[in-house]
Amino acid sequence: MRYAYYPGCSLESTAKAYDLSLRAVFRLLGQDLEEIDDWNCCGATAYMSVAETVALAVSARNLALAERMGGLDVVAPCSACFTVLSKTQRYLGGHADLRERVQESLGEAGLSLTRPVRVRHPLDVLVNDVGLDAVVARTVRQLGGAKVAPYYGCQIVRPERGFDDREVPMWLDVLFQRLGAEVVDYPPKVRCCGGMQMSTNEQVGLRLNFDLLAEAMDSGANVVVTTCPLCQINLEAYQGKISRAFKRRIRIPVMYFTQLLGLALGASAKELGLPLNLVPFDVELAPVAEAVHG
Repeated sequence: MRYAYYPGCSLESTAKAYDLSLRAVFRLLGQDLEEIDDWNCCGATAYMSVAETVALAVSARNLALAERMGGLDVVAPCSACFTVLSKTQRYLGGHADLRERVQESLGEAGLSLTRPVRVRHPLDVLVNDVGLDAVVARTVRQLGGAKVAPYYGCQIVRPERGFDDREVPMWLDVLFQRLGAEVVDYPPKVRCCGGMQMSTNEQVGLRLNFDLLAEAMDSGANVVVTTCPLCQINLEAYQGKISRAFKRRIRIPVMYFTQLLGLALGASAKELGLPLNLVPFDVELAPVAEAVHG
């Protein structure tokens, strides 16, 4: 299948590993990602509460560009981008006055949004379009030895998204269980990492991330997998500072879920952007045949 790909700003900078690993996973599973030409920032801030029409128009421009691609579903891997694009679609569908103002703005750029564009998260696509059986059938490495704490964060399932439960999501759990990993019991899987609190109120951010990381380690996990660029950098990049602040050594790899999935599918570390991670994932993974017959 073909999808219109909206990488968003993070995946071209601090979350480059997410972009690399997502492209590798989709390629290995025979799915085509066609990047939206001339996409712009979705405006993933509190901007919508400051200038609603402008914020919606900025986001809607991406949907209008995607519409030109023939009705392809939009794949938005960043949790914030996925939320903002989905919210824009929902707002414009439910508020005629907003839609009219946004259409006027789009018209100034020679664009229009004439029909709904479906915004998808890659986890949704992998589970519901590709299918877990097909994913498992293409694996070449067993994830035995990986003890996974699945961290969804607070955005991709809220409000009701339709592809997972918003209080107790399970598709990451099921995916990695099917791939042979041990998925630990991880109750804070949808608790907020603090987002931009690391920049605006660091002590709050450090506390929130300490709780998430300590819980993962106490649960026996040897890797945290996430779906969000901001969650990933908060959980990984501040581990030294968190350790000093709370007088406990915190060290655990934090990977994009596509990186661990990509290893199972046989992609190389370079293809998955693993050298860009700060805390290495050093679990040896056996080939599927060896894991099953050895």
